[in-house]
Amino acid sequence: MTHANGLGFQTAESEFEDVVLEVDGEVPSWLSGTLVRNGPGKFEAGDTRVTHWFDGLAMLRRYAFDDGTVRYSNRFLRSEAYADAVDGELTGQFGTDTRGWRRIFDTLSSAGLPEPTDNANVHVARVGDAYVALTEAPRRVAFDPETLETRGEFTFDDDVPEHVTAAHLVRDPHHDETVGFTTEFGLTPQYHVYRIPTGSNRRERIASVDANGPAYIHDCSVTDDHVVLVESPLVLSVRRALNPFASGAMDMLDWQPDRPTRVLVLDRETGDLVADPTLDPVFSFHHVNAYVSDSGAVVLDLIEFPDGDIVDSLSLAELDGAGFPAVDDGRLVRYRVDLAERTVTRSHLYDGGMEFPRVVGDRTGRKHRYAYGQATDRDGANGLVKVDCVTGEATEWWARSTYVEEPIPIQRPGADAEDDGVVLATALDVDRERTVLLVFDASTLSVVARVPLPHAEPFGFHGRFFSS
Repeated sequence: MTHANGLGFQTAESEFEDVVLEVDGEVPSWLSGTLVRNGPGKFEAGDTRVTHWFDGLAMLRRYAFDDGTVRYSNRFLRSEAYADAVDGELTGQFGTDTRGWRRIFDTLSSAGLPEPTDNANVHVARVGDAYVALTEAPRRVAFDPETLETRGEFTFDDDVPEHVTAAHLVRDPHHDETVGFTTEFGLTPQYHVYRIPTGSNRRERIASVDANGPAYIHDCSVTDDHVVLVESPLVLSVRRALNPFASGAMDMLDWQPDRPTRVLVLDRETGDLVADPTLDPVFSFHHVNAYVSDSGAVVLDLIEFPDGDIVDSLSLAELDGAGFPAVDDGRLVRYRVDLAERTVTRSHLYDGGMEFPRVVGDRTGRKHRYAYGQATDRDGANGLVKVDCVTGEATEWWARSTYVEEPIPIQRPGADAEDDGVVLATALDVDRERTVLLVFDASTLSVVARVPLPHAEPFGFHGRFFSS
């Protein structure tokens, strides 16, 4: 990671509504739908600046495509956390909490933990008829997909236990359902894996499995027959959370390198734990995809870090400095789990730094060839990379002082080739102090359209494309 002069971590001062953007180049006419992205947009409450990137107040960003045109909106999520920040108080955030001793006496959750934040700034999903902003705290906020107006807190119609929850929900078009998981603390902590049938707002539990730690797990993957979790030794400590001097949930995290990393493979129908092999301690935020190989092995591609230092390095004390912190970049790695032997082997797929990986939606749970991601190991920029996971060949795109965010690959309707389509990615142009939406040819990574936004967006996290 490299320095962006702090521009990507500055509060967005304006909200725009359905602005028609000028297109330099040509957006394919077949591209019809809406990309909604989520991420921090406000970094202060009164005179207090948040201490971690994860603590910025949620701002939704909407890019609507119709017959070659693009319209743009952005709007802050009017959560309770946002209202508190307007009043000058930061409450219950990941790394920032201005309540001090009061946090122990404020309303407690059923687990005896401080009430979780509703600052849902990580991802978005469609659940039933609702569009929902998500974070890892077990509170979700609904929004209008056209106006981005906040519709209030969203609740599931079930009783799945949750003290921490996945912000990444895996939409599987082949099974017409979405898969996620929660973490429950207690004497025997557990991960609860669930499915949500399309059109429903009720989670159906697939499995409950005992947790070691439990660990901080950010993402999961599915195959046709399995759900896969990776449990690193970055442990969530409830005792640390109750410390009145703690800055926030971030202080729960405890890297325990004497523990191994465990790969949990669950049968998607029966819920049985069919394999849980271990490997040396490593950490991962994001998965690429998983599938079952011709030999019956479960193959999982993910971005791997050597330890949990990456989480601390995303504090604003580090990011506001003269450059991004000197921590190891994430690497694209393949895990191959032999279900009969209950063993795992690993191999590197790309030598460069990579994060925010994606595959086209049609490949979810099926064998993929291409992985797209943010390329992260060059000074003065973040790029885009497309990795051929069969040949190992990588295609990269870079531009000076340009910081590419999460890429969203979209396959052309009716296409046979996995890379017949486009890749959408927002990028912060530091020199011009403006964010631009880039439309790439998914095969070559050539830019087919540049769409400047009316302002510089703060660096966001994740988004989802909703087809018309």
